Amino acid sequence: MKFEWIIFLQGFLPSGSSRLARRIAAPLLVILLASPGLRAQSSQPASSAADRAGLLSQFSQSLDELTARVSPSVVQIVVNGYRPVTDKDSDDSDDEGQLGYQKSLGSGVIVDPDGYIITNAHVVKGAQQVKVLLTPRDGNLADSSQDSVGGADMAPLTARIIGVAPKLDLALLKVDAHGLSALPLADYSKLRKGELVLAFGNPEGLENSVTIGVVSAVARQADPDVSSVFIQTDAPINPGNSGGALVNAQGELVGINTLILSESGGSQGLGFAIPSSVVAYVYRELRENGHVTRSMVGASIQNITPDLAAGLDLPRQRGVIVADVSPDGPAAKAGLKIQDVLLSISGQPVASVPMTQLTIATQPPGTVLKFVVARGSQTLALDIPVEEAPDEPDFTDVADPAKSLVAKLGFFGLEIDDAIANELGDLRIPSGVVVIAMSADQLGADTDLQTRDIVHALNGKPIKTVQQLNDALDSMPHGASGVLQVERDGKLQYMTFEMP
Repeated sequence: MKFEWIIFLQGFLPSGSSRLARRIAAPLLVILLASPGLRAQSSQPASSAADRAGLLSQFSQSLDELTARVSPSVVQIVVNGYRPVTDKDSDDSDDEGQLGYQKSLGSGVIVDPDGYIITNAHVVKGAQQVKVLLTPRDGNLADSSQDSVGGADMAPLTARIIGVAPKLDLALLKVDAHGLSALPLADYSKLRKGELVLAFGNPEGLENSVTIGVVSAVARQADPDVSSVFIQTDAPINPGNSGGALVNAQGELVGINTLILSESGGSQGLGFAIPSSVVAYVYRELRENGHVTRSMVGASIQNITPDLAAGLDLPRQRGVIVADVSPDGPAAKAGLKIQDVLLSISGQPVASVPMTQLTIATQPPGTVLKFVVARGSQTLALDIPVEEAPDEPDFTDVADPAKSLVAKLGFFGLEIDDAIANELGDLRIPSGVVVIAMSADQLGADTDLQTRDIVHALNGKPIKTVQQLNDALDSMPHGASGVLQVERDGKLQYMTFEMP
């Protein structure tokens, strides 16, 4: 009876499964065979304690081999620079929009032996200096109690930021090193719910840590207002794991660990990783072009619910429906209409909104996708070209904090050009310096300035650049009175201060 159960359970393993995958499955057989219900049904004696211990030992050895193979591909990243200041333990919003000079830690994954490293964009946000600490090939960092990060015998390498994709939360770094251990990228389309995965990284600065879990969901949209798709896992992920590797039993990179949902700030079994397909796309774009283009077809979609299907008399209660079509977009020109039900895109069945958005967003501009849709009783095929999606700028991303600091007024500013003026909307005066963030650690004059305020003049003299504003402030003696002409919410006002 026991032998029959083993054959039955092993039948669920794909024929191409690696020796490692089969060895990992062995303890699951032990657990099942040791269960009271199964022992009661079996006429054979339960397996001996020695046999069970042997199988568990094999499982442990398999994990040890996998960890030793993957660890040298995961690095620790040390960032110094201006970063948003928030108190995670407080609901007070007074710190919102403040930047301060900080040191932070994160993780990264080597994806090319010649020193290319993928990490999260938020790990290097505002960076003035980025250092990378490699993991030795034996998988063990030196004693972290030493003075240098990760041990005195491990000299951090200076990294250059090749490019950043803020909307996808990925960044590409380059260190001057060769022959590094790089992780191969997994085929995301083969990832399955319940699959065993391991998370590698540096949680809370604890170098070279590994945790184990399963894939809780293959394509999860953590924020309904953001089209990004994540792999959900219960492998414990904590602050500092960001940018680290989520790998499968074959040691392939299935995702980049990026965020957690938590009320305590620590792991609650709700970790999210950026899929390997997105990583591959962003890596290629950043390495070749230094930036990433996101594509669109000019249509909004949403999941079909039973209520939606009943109200619109749809032929199916699940799937994806077109909710809106931009009048002048590619989809409208190709003939896509509101209430069309998406069936497939370029031969791939449409199953969910996140996966559909991911498919479209990662296509190079100009690619023609074949949409098959149901419209009433008709099935139609439409060729829709994708085009580059406009990217709303994050002012704290486009500004160099060191050059944008107006220390004597305690804020970071950005001079207005045509692109920024367009983002800000109708301005009373089409020039000036916009406040992009307040400084958390600079002692400036006491003003009532807020983020997105625009400084148009100082003491009656027009201000057009950050440098011009700093020069004017430097010329003012201690105790002098200053008057700023400020635009806020489309209204002009005067704001006074005393030079410290």
